[in-house]
Amino acid sequence: MPGLVIVGAGPGLGASIAARFGREGLPVTAIARSEAVHEVAAAVRTQSSAPVLALRADSTDRTALYAAVDAAVDAHGVPDVLVYNAAIIQADRPGELSTQQHLEAWSVNVLGAMDAATYLAPRMARTGGGTVIITGGMPQPLGRSTSLSLGKAGVRALTRILDQEYRHLGVHVATVTVDCAVVPGTDADPDLIAEHYWALHQQPQAQWQHEVVHSTSASA
Repeated sequence: MPGLVIVGAGPGLGASIAARFGREGLPVTAIARSEAVHEVAAAVRTQSSAPVLALRADSTDRTALYAAVDAAVDAHGVPDVLVYNAAIIQADRPGELSTQQHLEAWSVNVLGAMDAATYLAPRMARTGGGTVIITGGMPQPLGRSTSLSLGKAGVRALTRILDQEYRHLGVHVATVTVDCAVVPGTDADPDLIAEHYWALHQQPQAQWQHEVVHSTSASA
């Protein structure tokens, strides 16, 4: 059965996305660099009977990331959904971070997404198509979050580039732009935001969207 691979499967939004797809019966592979990925997998199991695999890998380590994706394919088959949810979120103003710190953030926020998508999308295409969704943010750049603003602008550009590359092969590439702080029990509840990911995956090709923005009245 086709399933979900989510990279950056941490508590909060990552767990909600994984659980949302699991409740539809899709096998879930959760990948993250911390031990928290096992908590995410446990949370999915409490909400569904879908098969769940938890793997540790750093999205900036291409070899480790590819090995984790290969393990997901071996366990559940080629997924028809990839969600890239990894990000380095930090408050910084222009000039405050070192070049190395900016490169580390860019590697997680953008390059990891490109590596994951370009590794899986061709296989999705060969098995009939699929969906690639990257978690975005910062629709308007903010000087107090410079590295994240740059990274999320890169995500928006990457989404368009990947669409040009894979749309004709039947792979839907999109971004969910989260224009607010994720807070349970509010209009920015992670379970509410996770619905966008499922809705994008369900869209027929003639109606494909490439960006959905989730904002609240406080952040709009």
